[in-house]
Amino acid sequence: MNYHISKKCLDACLACAAVCNYCAASCLKEQDIKMMAGCIQLDMECAAICYATAQLISLGSEKAQELTRLCEDICRECAAECNKHQNEHCRECARICNECADACAEM
Repeated sequence: MNYHISKKCLDACLACAAVCNYCAASCLKEQDIKMMAGCIQLDMECAAICYATAQLISLGSEKAQELTRLCEDICRECAAECNKHQNEHCRECARICNECADACAEM
């Protein structure tokens, strides 16, 4: 596994997890929380898979590559959901999720 590609993915996963947590917390403060439920759920799932992926990459796990494929899928799904909303935190989250998905795809 190429260290520089792994490092890029690891950093992207950690950044994505942080932004997804921020997005979920911000969505909880929106007027219509019910409308944001799908976004909040995907934000939490995306943060969880990003943390897990970063951890396996840092451990040099043989399973890291399998997890990056799942991480890419969930990041793309989260980005698509966030793109449905007009608030700044969702737009930022969508952008970072797509960057993370791209970094995972390079693995």
